[in-house]
Order: sequence, then C-alpha cells, then structure tokens
Amino acid sequence: MRNRVFCISWVLLCCCWSTRGEIFTSIGQMTDLIHTEKELVHSLREYIKAEESKLAAVKSWASKLDALTRLSTSDPEGYLAHPVNAYKLMKRLNTEWSELESLVLQNPSDGFIGNISVHRQYFPDAEDETGAAKALMRLQDTYQLDSEAFSKGKLPGVHSNAVLTVDDCFDMGKTAYNDADYYHAVLWFQQALKQLDDGEEAVVTKAEILDYLSYSVYQMGDIPRAIELTRRLVAVDPSHERAGGNLRYFERLLSKQLNEMNQAYQPASEEPIQLGTYTRPKDHLPERESYEALCRGEGLQMTEARRSRLFCRYQDGRGNPRLLLKPMKEEDEWDSPHIVRYLEMLSDEEIEKIKELAKPRLARATVRDPKTGVLTTANYRVSKSAWLEGEEDPVIERVNQRIEDITGLTVQTAELLQVANYGVGGQYEPHFDFSRKEEPDAFKRLGTGNRLATFLNYMSDVEAGGATVFPDFGAAIWPRKGTSVFWYNLFRSGEGDYRTRHAACPVLVGSKWGKFRYVRKL
Repeated sequence: MRNRVFCISWVLLCCCWSTRGEIFTSIGQMTDLIHTEKELVHSLREYIKAEESKLAAVKSWASKLDALTRLSTSDPEGYLAHPVNAYKLMKRLNTEWSELESLVLQNPSDGFIGNISVHRQYFPDAEDETGAAKALMRLQDTYQLDSEAFSKGKLPGVHSNAVLTVDDCFDMGKTAYNDADYYHAVLWFQQALKQLDDGEEAVVTKAEILDYLSYSVYQMGDIPRAIELTRRLVAVDPSHERAGGNLRYFERLLSKQLNEMNQAYQPASEEPIQLGTYTRPKDHLPERESYEALCRGEGLQMTEARRSRLFCRYQDGRGNPRLLLKPMKEEDEWDSPHIVRYLEMLSDEEIEKIKELAKPRLARATVRDPKTGVLTTANYRVSKSAWLEGEEDPVIERVNQRIEDITGLTVQTAELLQVANYGVGGQYEPHFDFSRKEEPDAFKRLGTGNRLATFLNYMSDVEAGGATVFPDFGAAIWPRKGTSVFWYNLFRSGEGDYRTRHAACPVLVGSKWGKFRYVRKL
C-alpha cells in the first residue's frame, strides 16, 4: 500500500435553509422547513376556526339584542311597565353585556402567535431570501433559461405548477437592482411587466415596474429603449416625481451622443427584452463560458477515438482478499487524465446512514485561503458540508476500508470524510483540489501533505444539472447514486496535474448529496 494520503468526498446533492445568519444551501435541512410550514398551516387553520366560532357567538348575541332593542325602543315606557322586562334589562346591562365584552376581548390568535414565535428562530432571513434569488439567477445563466421559463416553472424535463407571480418577478429584479446587477434586473423587471400587461393581478403597479426597468436599461447603455420606457411611465403616471426629469436627461444624453458620432436618431427596438438582448458582464472566472457550456452538456470533447480507449473491468485491488470474491465494477470515464467510476460502491442503507450522521452537522462549506491556510466561506462555493470520522459508526469504517481496498491508498493520513449537500443553485466553481506552488502553506496545519487523489461518492441521483466538469479537457461526469469517481491530482513526481481543475455545476432540479475523501501524501 502506498504511503500516500487521499481525499474521500461524499456528495449529497440537494437544497436547504440554514440556521439564522447563514445562507440556506442544503435541501437536506430545508426539508425541515417544509414540515414546519405544514405545522404552521395547521395552527393557522385552528386559529381561523376559533375566530369563526367567536364571530358566530357574537353574531348570535347581536341578532338577539337587535330584536330586543327594536321591541323596547318602539314603546320604552310600555316595555318597562312589565316587571320581567325591567328585570331583564338590568340583568343584560349588568351581567350579559359584561359577558359579551369578555367574549369580544378573547384573543384566539394567542396560540397561533405563540406557535409561530417558537419557529421563527429557524426561519430564513433577508440574507437567505437574497441568496435564493441569486441562486435562481445563477441557474438562469448557467443553463441559459429565460425569465419566462422560470416564472412558468418550465425547467428542462420537469413539469411543475411552481410559478412566479408579477410580484415575485419584481422582487427578483429588485434583488439584482440593489446589488447593481442591472443585467439580471432588466430581465426580471421585463418579465414582471410582461405578466402585468397580460392581465395578471399584482400588488406592484405598472409605474413602479417601468420606473425600475427604464433606469436599469439606461445602466445597460440602451438609452433609446430607456427613453421609450420612460415615456410609457409618463403616460401611465404623469405626476411621477422622477419620470419627467429622467426623460429630459435621457433625451439630452442621447442627442449629445448622436451629435458626437454624427449619427441620426434610431428608435428603440420593438423586440421585447429577453435573454441575449444584452451582453452578460464578465466576471472573475476566465473559463466561465466553457465551464457553463459543459454543465449544459455542450462542448464535450469525447471523440470516437477517445471513446475506443475506454473500458470497463472488474477491480480486485490487485488481489486484495476482500475483493477476490466480489470485485468492484470499474468503468473508465476519461483516458487522460485517467478518471474511473466504481459502480455499486455504496448501498442504499449505507447512504441513508451517512446522511443521518451528517445532516445535524451540515454547515456552510468553506475553502482554504491560499495565503493564510485558514478556512473561510466563499461565494464561488455554495453548499453545506459536514465532516465524519471513521470511529463514529461502523458504516464509515466499512466504507473507508472499501476505499483503501480499491485504491491501494491509506486513509490514515487522509482528511476526514466530507459530506456535501448542494442546495438551490448550489455549486463549486472551477478549482484545484491540490495546493499549488504559490500556496505552499495551504494544508500546513493538517501536518500531512498535498492532496494526492480525490475519491468522490455520489449519494443521490439528480433530475437536472449537478455534473462534475473539467473545463481543461472538456469532460462532464454526471451523478449516479451509489457510484464513486476517482482520479489522481498529482503526478508521480509530486507535481500537481493542472488538468484536474474541476467544478461542481449548479443543481437545476433535484437534490445532490455527495461525500469526498481527499488522499494526501506524507
């Protein structure tokens, strides 16, 4: 057995809400909120029944007293001439009206308010809502989905009644707008306007949408369309506090630009704003386009010549006695660098046990700062993870032993088993599993060495998205429950294999669980 260390990773693909102050990035935990909401709905129903019962009693009192007062006010003296009527009037005003007062003062909402107060500590906050909105935009970009597809729940291979209303689309636009992300703001404000124009009812007004949309379009540099939208705003709301001033400013700005360029005025395009109307701004990631294309299954470099060099075989760990009677099924996923997949690596029972152990510990996934070696959160890694030790449960020990048997590597110097649960738009942008020369202290605190290899276990199937992609050589590996993928990060010389830069694509539909084991060299 080689005296090297490697990394085992259990990947659980899904989405979820977190505890207060964290971004909800794991479905595993978000399922708890589903049950919480169901309990609150039941509590709300009970409150409604109590209010209806109270209202029915008050109505009964009102009807009875209405009949009595009609009779008594028709001839007050004649009514009071009867001693029984005089007695009952005294009784009503002294006793029964007090009982009615007590009934009206009863507050059936106490139970409901108490229940919701107990659960409120687990509710998502404004940061979580913003994170979820940005996750939808991330999916929109990666899988090239227009806002209408999202608003109508039309995702690839999925038929759902999950829809976004005018107000939902407007709030999505405002999330982007408040972040100065005018590219996405335009797409979502436009969708809100379209649905409103189609007759959908909403709280937000057309004037509000046009106000935000026209300014966002201006920020995208499309002044003719900004003028056209602002004119619509003036027509809808002539007294709008900003519309007139904005319109004059846009018109002067356009006139100045046309004069400087010696061009004639061209009216704004009548084509509606949609995906592709404006160019998406560049960001920090140089291989953004190729990475996202691979996530969509485009740009794969699997040629027939390469495919002919891929085989499947039975793997007995070079005669390991534990694998002689039941060898592992091994399939080549890629030839160079060599990536293999092991079938039936994990049973359903083992997967459920690992998820059970990991779920209470899931916390926002971190990355190691290359300069300080300290773990920190990062926007390019959106998931939740937990770390498990072999001594915690026989299942972990059994799986660790299986990995050692298959790879011939020891887990004694490996990192702990990392279970990852990806949520709404959860991803891990292109990265290296090993430390580079410019970050020699990245793993110094662990006292082992660089990450020699990665063993990635898929613990769920995913309906759409969630591939592991390698932009350098154009490979995409799709999650298959119970299987594992293995590759070396370092050459035999100990130098890093820069081709292994890889990414976890955002989960479009479904829940992705996985576990990782990073094997290190001493």
